[in-house]
Order: sequence, then structure tokens, then C-alpha cells
Amino acid sequence: MASLILPPERPRFYQPLTHWNGLYQLNLFDAFILIPYLTILGILAVYGIHRYYLVYLYLKNKDKVAQPKARLDVKPRVTVQLPIYNEMYVVERLVEAVCGIRYPRELLEIQVLDDSTDGTVEIAAACVAKHRGLGFNISHVHRANRSGFKAGALENGLKLAAGELIAIFDADFTPGASFLEDVVDYFSDAEVGMVQTRWGHINREYSLLTQVESVILDGHFVIEHGGRHLSGRFFNFNGTAGIWRRQTIESAGGWEHDTLTEDTDLSYRAQLAGWKFLYLPHVVCPAELPVEMNSFKTQQSRWAKGLVQTAIKLLPRILRSDLPWKIKVEAFFHLTANISYPLMIALSFLLLPAMIVRFNQGWFQMLYIDLPLWLASTASVSMFYLISQKELYPDWRIRLKYLPFLMSVGIGLSVSNSKAVMEALLGIKSSFKRTPKYKIESKKDRWATKQYLRRTGMMPFFELSLGAYFSLVVLYAFTSQNYPTIPFLMLFVIGFTYMGLMSIVHMTLHRWLRGL
Repeated sequence: MASLILPPERPRFYQPLTHWNGLYQLNLFDAFILIPYLTILGILAVYGIHRYYLVYLYLKNKDKVAQPKARLDVKPRVTVQLPIYNEMYVVERLVEAVCGIRYPRELLEIQVLDDSTDGTVEIAAACVAKHRGLGFNISHVHRANRSGFKAGALENGLKLAAGELIAIFDADFTPGASFLEDVVDYFSDAEVGMVQTRWGHINREYSLLTQVESVILDGHFVIEHGGRHLSGRFFNFNGTAGIWRRQTIESAGGWEHDTLTEDTDLSYRAQLAGWKFLYLPHVVCPAELPVEMNSFKTQQSRWAKGLVQTAIKLLPRILRSDLPWKIKVEAFFHLTANISYPLMIALSFLLLPAMIVRFNQGWFQMLYIDLPLWLASTASVSMFYLISQKELYPDWRIRLKYLPFLMSVGIGLSVSNSKAVMEALLGIKSSFKRTPKYKIESKKDRWATKQYLRRTGMMPFFELSLGAYFSLVVLYAFTSQNYPTIPFLMLFVIGFTYMGLMSIVHMTLHRWLRGL
């Protein structure tokens, strides 16, 4: 008679820790995977819920419209500051646009704050000389070093400025002729310290990348700025396309360059000092969007790192202040939002083992725990950008086709932005890496033969590796018949693969065409 062969006893870490009516079993191995997975997913869900709340604040208050307290009979003296660094392709366009602004010439001063180290210096000097000859009060202020980077240039220019109002435009902006007429009267309220206008997009139709970038920025300016400003929360100057009261800058401590987002840093210090900020969504200042992947990633990384640096610098002061809790809470979510990027990377590595554990446990927990958390984390993104497009464009339904790809791009950015966030948390300093501009205004313009393109390094290969990893996750979902997860997982495949591939393609194309 054959003896009964029993299976070996399962190791201790496989033994169930909890059992509830046969629906839930958890062993130590499962816990090792699921506890960090659900913790990270829960944190991301909290930030997703906050995103919903911003949409609510905007929709609740969107009918409020800021109005000037009075019309200024005596116009204030305005200094326009144009900080540039190696901008040979766009500096002339910038100066031409600013000199086209309608305002009494005796009250308008223009400073070209030039930290350039290439031929931009000569181009800027010649352009300034030309317009000075036409009767404009315009000066070319060139520094031999980039001490403090953009903040240092603005600080240096302020020492020489004569205006009581300071307007700032980056090199990629083209303010309209009525810009000062539209904005200056808002300073009739002595409590107003800064007025920010909305960014427009010169080259939105250039490529799929610029279309996605425009939606990202629209979401920021419509929902974030609109929701915060209209509900009485703090919001930030965006570094350009806005006007400061000089007294506000000086009373808040001036421009400081210990973060990469000197604009947000000064904004919070000024509002902590009691100054009122205004946002004017109806005043639009067009700007050139980055058309090349590495430039786009550089821009996003700088913003991500700078916001975390500002959080470390100012959040303790904000939380200790006597401000209402609604302002403190919103400041916390605003300044720490980019922590989601390293959490997304960690979640990426945990996703496959978590899917295996969840699949072996059955559908109950996935439907009642995982699914709500994922919806809170991700569906809020679609809602956020959908509302912004609906508010701005009559053809918003057509533009909804970019939302899935936008979500992929957001996921793909998590590699480069995670690096930036971790550097900020670890106190690793880096230089201000400005976003190159190529004067790309229509589809016929080309950028690949021009200077300033940034090198890729090894990061694109890591992004491609993550894309390959998620292809395996998709394969597992298919073979395990977990079909509902496949469309969501494809966002990861597309996002990481697109980021890595386009970074390499753009760099290779540039090097080939320039013969480098």
C-alpha cells in the first residue's frame, strides 16, 4: 500500500497572519510587499484627493473676478527686467516685444540683465543700442559671473532700477502691447504686492510634446492659481509675466538664491509679510514651449527641486505662523507635491509583486482597497486637466484626446524629477539650468541644428528599462487574465519608453545634424 506523501510544511513567513471569513489572508512575505505598496498608494491618493479639492475651490469661486480698486490718474514709474543667459535666438524678439508695450516713455525703464557667456552678449548690446537710439530708456547690464543665477541678476538689476513697479519677463515671452495698461491699475490698492498673469503658448501646435505641455501649464494656471487665489490661499509668482511692487520685494527680504525657485520663495515670504497677491487669468502673455525632450525635462526637474527646497526652507515658518489653517494646509500640499515622483518610482517596482500577491488572494481586496486608492490617485489628474481645457477652449472636447498621453508623460517624468527631489531632500546643490529657447513659433521652424541642447546622460536608459519592466507587468496581467489593469499599465509602458526614447533620439539627431 503506497504511503501517503504530505507536502512540506510552509515556511513561517508564509503562514497567514490574519484570516477574515476566508476573504483575507496575509503572510509575512505578503506583508513585506503590501504594506509599503498600500502606504505609498495611500499617500498618492491623499494628494489626488487634494487635487480634487483644488478643482472644487476653482469651480466654487470661478465667477469672482479681480477688479482694480481705482484707475490711476498718475501712472507709476515701471522698470521692466529681462533676465537672460545665452539666449541668442530669442533676445531680439524679447526686446522688440517689450519696446512695443504702450506706456509713457518717460515712465518706462527697460533693463536687459545679461549673464551670457556667448554671442548673446553682442546681439543683446546691439539690440539695446538700436532701441536706445529710438528713444527708449533701455540699458544692457552684463555681469561677468552668474553669482546667484537668475535671482542674482534680478537682485543686481534692482539696485540700479528707478521704477516703483518691477515687471519681469523671461527670454521666451512676448508680452502684448497692452500688458502694462491691463495690469498697472491693480496696484491702486496699496496692499497689492504682486500681480501674475496667465501664460499663453506661441507654439502649442508644433508637436505632440508641446500640446501636452500646454495642457499641463493650463491646468496649473487655471485650476491651481485660480483655486488658490480665488479662495484666499497663497499662490506663487511664476518667475515671469508678472509685476511686483518694489517695496514688496524689499520688505520681504529681496531676491534670495538658496533655492532653484526664487520666485516661489519670494512669493511665500512676501505673503507671510502680509502682502496681497492677485492673479489675472484674462491677461495672457504668450511664451515659447520647450520643443525638445531634454530641455523639457530640465525645466520640470528645476521646478520640482526648487519647490522641495522652498518647502524645507519655509514650511516650518509657515506652520508656526498665525495664518489660518486653510492657508497652512494648502501651502503644505503645494510645496510638497513633487514628493509624489520618488513615491511613483518606488510604486513602480512594487507593482508587479503586489499584483501577484493580490491575484493569489482574489479580487475582493483589489476591488475594495486597491481600486479606490488608484482612482483617487489617477482619476483626479484627468479631472484636473479636463476642467482647465473646458474653461479655456471652445474646442475642449477635441483636446481631451491628449489626456491619456499627458498621464503617460507625467509618469515618465518621475525618473528625472525623482532625482531632483532626492537632491533637494539630501541638500545637494546644483546650478540654475535654464531651459534653452530656439525661437520655434511654427511647424516649419527647426531646432536640431541650433546650440544649447543638453546631454542626456544615463537617465534615458533607466527610463527605457522601466518601460521594458512594465511590458513584463502587462504580459503578466494578460496571462493571468487581469485584463482591466492592462490599459492603466500601458500608461507606464508608454510614459517611460517615450521619455527615454525621445531623449536619445533628440540628442542623436542634434549631434548628427551639427556634426558633433
